[in-house]
Amino acid sequence: MLPPSHASAIPRKRTRAAAYQAWAVIIGAVPAALSVIFGHRLPSGNLVPFVAISVAIAALFALAALFLRAVDWSGSLAGACVAFTLYYSGGSDAAGWRMFAVLFAVFVLTWAATRAGYSQKFARGLRLDDPESRSGRTASQVVANVGLAAAAVVVPLFWRAFGPLAACAAVAVMAEAAADTCSSELGKAFGRKTVLITNGRDVPPGTDGAVSSLGVMCAVGAATATAGLAAALGLLSATGAAWVALAAILGTLLDSLLGATLEQRRRLNNDAVNLFSTLAAAVLAACFCRLL
Repeated sequence: MLPPSHASAIPRKRTRAAAYQAWAVIIGAVPAALSVIFGHRLPSGNLVPFVAISVAIAALFALAALFLRAVDWSGSLAGACVAFTLYYSGGSDAAGWRMFAVLFAVFVLTWAATRAGYSQKFARGLRLDDPESRSGRTASQVVANVGLAAAAVVVPLFWRAFGPLAACAAVAVMAEAAADTCSSELGKAFGRKTVLITNGRDVPPGTDGAVSSLGVMCAVGAATATAGLAAALGLLSATGAAWVALAAILGTLLDSLLGATLEQRRRLNNDAVNLFSTLAAAVLAACFCRLL
């Protein structure tokens, strides 16, 4: 039986966690609201059907992710907001579904990587009973990983000069999220030697800031595949896709550096690390593509 002080602390902790996820859902909904209020103006006869289609696609995407236990309820709401923004902000042309297709591909890739090697992770003593393993990613994790992709496609509404770079930044965010998840999950399951990125010291798999040769290859492959898909769909040029992939890989390396330093010292949590890493990927991609 827990002491009274510990027992009373549990409800408070749960309340704070619920409030944290609620705020994450609200933050994820902001780009969606901005895209509707300030976005493109379709003819009245096309507006309602297009909004309905955007909502339906986002809802189906969120429900599928929830059914597969890739996200919990808060994560499904945040994911629906991101999916809606990416699809709706593309307007009635093909840009919306193309951007959504990249998001969907990243979802499939990261879901498969997370589920791969379960027995290997268990044999290595990694925690498989945490909330994410049981019920999927939360709203804060969704927003930290792909929320900035939605923000990137909304920025041109207020800063037109960013318009040509929006696709580069949005794809870079999703490519970094794919690279980070694939490198982490597959590296933990199948990587042979894991070292800390800051000093090369051997550490157990799953340590914050740990990298492996397999993990690095998976990061490069996931980033390249995501950027390549965007190029195949016409969102990026071949050269732009190469720069976006590089920005995503550099963002993934930053994720490991932050994990080995600030996250290990409890200065940042994992959501903050992911957010800074995707932000770095977006900024680098925009800068690289600006030079083209």
